[in-house]
Amino acid sequence: MIPKIILSRGPRATNRLIGYLYGKGTANEHIDPHLVASWNDFAPDPGRSPHRNPKQVEDQLATQLDQPVKMLGNRAPKFTVWHCPVRAAPEDPILTDAQWAEIAHRIVAAAGIAPNGDDEACRWVAVRHADDHIHIAATLVRQDGRRPHRDHDIRAVQREARKIEVDYGLRRLKPGDGTAAKRPTSKEVFKARRLGQDATSREILRQRVRRAMAAASAEAEFFTLLEATGVNVRPKTEPSGDVTGYSVSLPGDVNKQKEPIWYSGSTLAGDLSLPKIRKRLATTYPEPVAVRPGNPWHQATAAAERIPDHLIHSSDEVAQGQLDALGGALDLLSLTVPAAARAELEKAAVAFERATRSRITTDHASARVLHRSIQTIWRDPARHEVGTGLAMLLDVALTAIAYAMHWHRTRQHAQQQVAAEQTLTHLQAAYEQIAEPVLASLASRTPSLQTKHRYAYHLRRTVPEHAERILTDPAWDALAAVLAEAEAAGHNAATVLDKALSHRTLDDAHSPARALTWRIRRLGERHAPGPRAQAAAARHSAKRPAASLPVTSLAPDLYRGHYR
Repeated sequence: MIPKIILSRGPRATNRLIGYLYGKGTANEHIDPHLVASWNDFAPDPGRSPHRNPKQVEDQLATQLDQPVKMLGNRAPKFTVWHCPVRAAPEDPILTDAQWAEIAHRIVAAAGIAPNGDDEACRWVAVRHADDHIHIAATLVRQDGRRPHRDHDIRAVQREARKIEVDYGLRRLKPGDGTAAKRPTSKEVFKARRLGQDATSREILRQRVRRAMAAASAEAEFFTLLEATGVNVRPKTEPSGDVTGYSVSLPGDVNKQKEPIWYSGSTLAGDLSLPKIRKRLATTYPEPVAVRPGNPWHQATAAAERIPDHLIHSSDEVAQGQLDALGGALDLLSLTVPAAARAELEKAAVAFERATRSRITTDHASARVLHRSIQTIWRDPARHEVGTGLAMLLDVALTAIAYAMHWHRTRQHAQQQVAAEQTLTHLQAAYEQIAEPVLASLASRTPSLQTKHRYAYHLRRTVPEHAERILTDPAWDALAAVLAEAEAAGHNAATVLDKALSHRTLDDAHSPARALTWRIRRLGERHAPGPRAQAAAARHSAKRPAASLPVTSLAPDLYRGHYR
């Protein structure tokens, strides 16, 4: 059950709200509007007055609600109307008017609008015009002329909604922490449906702003990228000439007066305000270009592979920075992938957005390598092999997101944990679509049976706990192929395999064979060491027992079941 509080002001704010609640709605969605509860249980009901002019009854109801406000005259508060739609989930049973009335009483009591047993509380009504929700309208002056005590009413109403879900057997939502992006209003949803859009303007703009923020290295570039995606940008400029904010709109998205509908960055999401974007850009600026730049897919994969260790061992600020960078990576990667996998990757990026925000301060600088590498890929994807590189990156991203789910759970970030779980589903689907053709191509180049037996022997000796699972995995032929290619490039296969095994434990890999395939592919493309270095590495490997391989501090079963 989702309650949402909206405050209104103006000399006719109450009349406008009552007129909307008893009107047809923006898409004729208001069916049989009528009162289910009120402050005195006998307020006039425009929906149940067949022998009177409905408009006159609406004015009468608004007048009665406004009476305490009018008595204060110039001492009335700035905001005089408290509006709270309360919506049930689509799968919830249809509640009766009596049940919605009880819910309305509980909501206004929790908010401080009308505490139980308080005869001098604010005046309010609850209007129902659909099966799945009601609207509560109240005026913000008590009948004794005082202001209601509604401190932290949003949190109080949310807590009461969680209790109502239990008492009525409704879908139970996860408690939030106030960091979620603002949901589209019902008007925005109906408008999107009417226009045949899959998402509302608010959601489209939020996605485009997030992508521009992930791609930009400076403020000017951020605004340029936004405009390049077709977004109208309006800076907020102070008399001094300083830009302190911005608003965005979509071409053609206009109100009744044919004026553009603008959304400020902070109303799209808390982390999209201009001060927050400036702070992020200041700590993630690109480093000087190297004389011999490395493969950005390899750099991004190596950075993402370190995220689980950061989530376990680093500070919360660093961990939050890693998750934020991973979210930005997903935002940009969806623009570089083949069309077949784009839909699932976009869904993964949208889902993970919620998992990137919490009340923990973000250390953006700690994830600079991942951020910079993804920017490099996005700026010139044609220069880099997308298939293999993306498969490598998504493979480690799956593990990172599984650890993010655990990280949020241990900190009681309920909504973020659910968002990470949803991300795993979509990202696994995208990964399968990307990885399968790459693995099939590698498998077609698998070496001779004798060579594969040699590799298998080393696997059984080095990682006996994973060997059989690797050797029976469909990706075994691809793994053997990249080992053979590494040998052809001058590497020692056993040494490369040992290095791949030492990078991270395989305990939390959803497919050890695939994980090793991508790791060895990266290692095999590096410059091969000379004979002396290979001999020394081989001697060191022979002395090292298999038990010295790193072991994760988290139970692998927490992750495998979510995206195998």
